[in-house]
Amino acid sequence: MKESYFESVVMIERLHRLFLEVIKVELERLNIRDINNVQALVLYNIGQDQVTVGELTNRGYYLGSNVSYNLRKMVQNHYVAQEPSPHDRRSSHVKLSSKGLELYHRLDKIMSHHSGSLEREFGDKNMPQQLGNMLKKLETFWTHLMNRDVR
Repeated sequence: MKESYFESVVMIERLHRLFLEVIKVELERLNIRDINNVQALVLYNIGQDQVTVGELTNRGYYLGSNVSYNLRKMVQNHYVAQEPSPHDRRSSHVKLSSKGLELYHRLDKIMSHHSGSLEREFGDKNMPQQLGNMLKKLETFWTHLMNRDVR
């Protein structure tokens, strides 16, 4: 039981790394060279919203990366617009530029294709939802472990 638990945890990180590689391959297929896979994942998490940098950091896990650095590079390459918060000088809001929105829509189409392929591969249209539900349960379990009283 303990071994299966640990193997599952290790698998989650391996899958995340593999997913980043999938994004890298998709960017190469699109012949996009001015944004990396982690930045593309950040861009996709921003989506069509306007978010603070803190919200963005809480939305996703960007393996081995600095969100502020990646946002700066994305602003330099015209994927993201960043503006200071009118209410808090320490905070800023980010949203996708027109170039960023164009890439977002291309990535969204790729994600839809991947999701459909997963459903066809396993013959179960509920597979992505079931997987997400199981991972949310694990997240809740770990959050509970971190927040319980230390005795």
